[in-house]
Amino acid sequence: MKVIFAALTAAFAVVSSAASADSRVFIVANQSDGYGIDQCLAKGEKCGAPAALSYCRSREFTQAVAYRRVDPDEVTGSISSSTGACKSGKCDEFVAITCQR
Repeated sequence: MKVIFAALTAAFAVVSSAASADSRVFIVANQSDGYGIDQCLAKGEKCGAPAALSYCRSREFTQAVAYRRVDPDEVTGSISSSTGACKSGKCDEFVAITCQR
């Protein structure tokens, strides 16, 4: 009986830890806001943490684990550098924000 209880307890611990470690990466356009937040996010600097956290919380995640600039070629088939991402010599940039529950 103790073995069954221990096995159930271990299984519950594994399931609950997996559920709490739910994470997702969001790819968002890195638009210049005039305040430098876009550069903080793109460079992964500490000053981008509040913006990344706010983004994650707006999507019902509790924390921002990471954020960085993403090369359009990194995103398979979703963003193409040949589809007009560059206008007037300025190319759109994208940021990956990893959120976790």
